Amino acid sequence: MPSLLDIRRRIRSVKNTQQLTKAMKTVSAAKLRRAQERVFSARPYAEQLKRVLGNLTARLEDVSHPLLEIRPEERILFLVITADRGLCGAFNANIIRTAQAFIREHQTQTTHLMMVGRKGRDFFRRRAAPIRSEFVNIFSRLDYGHAKDISEAIIQAYTNAEVDAVYMVYNEFKSVIQQRVVVEKVLPLSRADLKETEPRLDYIFEQSPQEIFNRLLPRYVEVQVYRALLESAASEHGARMASMDTATRNAGEMIDMLTLNMNRIRQAAITREIIEVVSGAGV
Repeated sequence: MPSLLDIRRRIRSVKNTQQLTKAMKTVSAAKLRRAQERVFSARPYAEQLKRVLGNLTARLEDVSHPLLEIRPEERILFLVITADRGLCGAFNANIIRTAQAFIREHQTQTTHLMMVGRKGRDFFRRRAAPIRSEFVNIFSRLDYGHAKDISEAIIQAYTNAEVDAVYMVYNEFKSVIQQRVVVEKVLPLSRADLKETEPRLDYIFEQSPQEIFNRLLPRYVEVQVYRALLESAASEHGARMASMDTATRNAGEMIDMLTLNMNRIRQAAITREIIEVVSGAGV
């Protein structure tokens, strides 16, 4: 049975941990608000860009571009977006588990990985997975330049026929306590997905539609990658905030349990001393 001194030390240690988890929850809450605003700002832009591309696709009878070229999917580039840090619940584990399932489903094809985030990079590196490129420690100062670098590497690999398809997996931000793992196809772009389902707007183009189409397609890939990075960043802060809140409450329950146990041991010691005193007086 532990002594009173051991229990007091344990309580003090748990209280220090509880203060740490409270501070981490507060920091994640502050970062989440900013990340959430960026996500909500990026979504309308991505949707409007897709709408403009759909209008251009409908105008052009013969649409041709290297990013629209469809080839048999023998070589796949898989973009895996995880976090650089842990302590965010099952955030990274869900992504890694989904990535492993994707690799198993496409084991007849050659799958190369493009890793974003240190946690996923370290996991697949330890298993000697074929990692084509990696981007780590970018979420602390995430900006559009990171998405541009990633998309340029993706576009170059596809236009050079080094890969036949590009997929990505990330956590989509739904709410503070809910994230959804999403696997999306990045390249080749589907003409059916770009075509407008709503009534076509009559845009006036200064350049030819084909020239604008050629410029917007790479930008569309950049925006999709940037949106995925923002969604993942917001989901990470939300997952860490929920995880630290749970850890704080568990620490409080553990402190109550240890305090109750300490009081029982102290009461038993006092009772034993009283019995010894009374027994000695009776003699």
